[in-house]
Amino acid sequence: MAKETFDYQELLHTPIFKMDGMELEYLIKRAISGNAEPVAQQQKDAETHFVYGIKGIAQIFGCSPATASRIKRSGVINKAISQVGRKITTDADMALDLARRSNLKFV
Repeated sequence: MAKETFDYQELLHTPIFKMDGMELEYLIKRAISGNAEPVAQQQKDAETHFVYGIKGIAQIFGCSPATASRIKRSGVINKAISQVGRKITTDADMALDLARRSNLKFV
């Protein structure tokens, strides 16, 4: 019997009722042997990266807090910022993308 190869990532996203016995057996054996990527690690990679406060914005752009404050006030990264009272939460990836699109230059 020829050994079949399966696409692990594709099988992970396939509902069990659509798999045949060999595909299910492959997934189970891979999980038991420890060759499977932990699901938590996959989810962690997909999570967004948040920073907090003006210091967080300064960290994203590699600038001083004063320049980070000017960037925030400019409104260019408003879609990436969520602020409740004094608590500022910024989606780092989105802020960098927005700044890149607008050719943000603060010197």
